[in-house]
Amino acid sequence: MPAFDGASFPLPENRFMKITHVALWTNDLDRASDFYRDMFGAEIGETYKSERTQGFSSRFARLPEGPAIEIMHLPRLAPHSVDGPRAGWAHIAISLGTEDAVIALARRMESDGALVSGPRWTGDGYFEAVVSDPDGNFVEVTI
Repeated sequence: MPAFDGASFPLPENRFMKITHVALWTNDLDRASDFYRDMFGAEIGETYKSERTQGFSSRFARLPEGPAIEIMHLPRLAPHSVDGPRAGWAHIAISLGTEDAVIALARRMESDGALVSGPRWTGDGYFEAVVSDPDGNFVEVTI
């Protein structure tokens, strides 16, 4: 495959671009959907089942603002590794709007055993806590 050359692919005239959704694999579509609905108020769409890819199903978790999360399932997915950093997405970040909201969700997640790191101001200027979804994917909750 040739190297990407930006000059070969000019940007469209309308330079407004945004992320419309991110996608996460899960071993349990219902459990993951419930997590994003219950923790972040996401509206969960109907389940889509592919006729082409046997066993594939997905749902969109639409947040009140911003991109959606496509929650995808295939039978026999390998378990999520928590052995440290690896190539690929490291986390998603969801803004809750206020420090109090971040602290409240962190407390709730701590009682559920899913708090990875407590609320704090980071060196790059974010007030955040890091939680883990049911499949071990990291979610930063920020202001």
